[in-house]
Amino acid sequence: MEVIFISGIFLSFFIAFLLLTKKQKALTDKILAIWLTVIGIHLLGYYYNQIGYWEIYPHLIGTTAPFPLLHGPLLFLYTLYSLRNDRKVRTIDYLHFTPVLVAYLYMSNFFFFYTAKEKKMLDRGEIADFSVFALILLVVILISGISYSVLTYRLTIRHQHKINKYFSYNEGISIKWLHNCILSIGLVFLSATVIIVSRDAFGVQFSFNADYIIYLIIIGFVFYIGYFGIKQENIFTNNPIPKNLSEEKPELIEKYKNSGIGKDNATKLYKKLLNILVEEKPYLDPKLSLSGLAQLLEISPNQLSQIINQEAQVNFHDFINNYRVEEFIHKANKNKKFSLLALALDSGFNSKSSFNNIFKKLKGLTPSQYLSKQL
Repeated sequence: MEVIFISGIFLSFFIAFLLLTKKQKALTDKILAIWLTVIGIHLLGYYYNQIGYWEIYPHLIGTTAPFPLLHGPLLFLYTLYSLRNDRKVRTIDYLHFTPVLVAYLYMSNFFFFYTAKEKKMLDRGEIADFSVFALILLVVILISGISYSVLTYRLTIRHQHKINKYFSYNEGISIKWLHNCILSIGLVFLSATVIIVSRDAFGVQFSFNADYIIYLIIIGFVFYIGYFGIKQENIFTNNPIPKNLSEEKPELIEKYKNSGIGKDNATKLYKKLLNILVEEKPYLDPKLSLSGLAQLLEISPNQLSQIINQEAQVNFHDFINNYRVEEFIHKANKNKKFSLLALALDSGFNSKSSFNNIFKKLKGLTPSQYLSKQL
């Protein structure tokens, strides 16, 4: 177990160093570096406690107690700015760290005015000066962690809708890995809640150090986010989305009444769009975006989004990929000597995984199953 903790601590600081020395680092790289440094210090504090350093150096006691309050806000801000193009953190976002500041201000009396002997006594439970505060802090930490996990997950879900509206592909802009990060942090706080409630409220006695479960998940999270965080680029750095791009559901057609495109004009433009798709086949471009297709019709991305949602009742992602699927089926029936992947790439898809996922979503079968039924 000691080796695992040392590895997690070293990796946290090492990845933070790599991120800070990364060329052309983005704001998200800096946020992630700060977060990993916080995790590293948090793990180090717990490790020192476990090997008895708090007895030798009692002034370390409590120094990392409010640190769990940092994980939720840093998760939220990292996700938020992974989905934006900002170069600086907005002033209002610093308010997320208010609970941490309040906790340290309240504990300042303990840090600066308690003797080493008094700190040891408090750590052993012989002094109850901060017992109520410790309970409140624990409750706030658990609520904060779970609340930020839910809030951040909702943020990524909303943004996934925007991706589907604006892009016809997922490679390089997928936020699935962020979903996994959010679930990992949520699992940390959920596990902590279950363990603490079971142990303190119901008197459950674990045959092992249950805290290890929480910290092992954190260490696993460090390995995961370190790998993806280093190589991840800002989703919209090279593919900016208009800020006023609609995020409403396709079926809410009422939103278009005052948009400048009447029903008749929208129908005409939709027919023109269908002609372009049949004659020019722009969907064969694996990087086709809403703005790229809008340029062919000489209209704005907002207007094209309106037309597709209103006339086809689907988002841009599914609309374009439906054409790619039909193109693949057509090619597969004519060119049986080529592999399915080769035909998929020739039809506008840019990876095997996205092709299989999209095909099954639209047809309900895998490509091979669908083709075998046609024979």
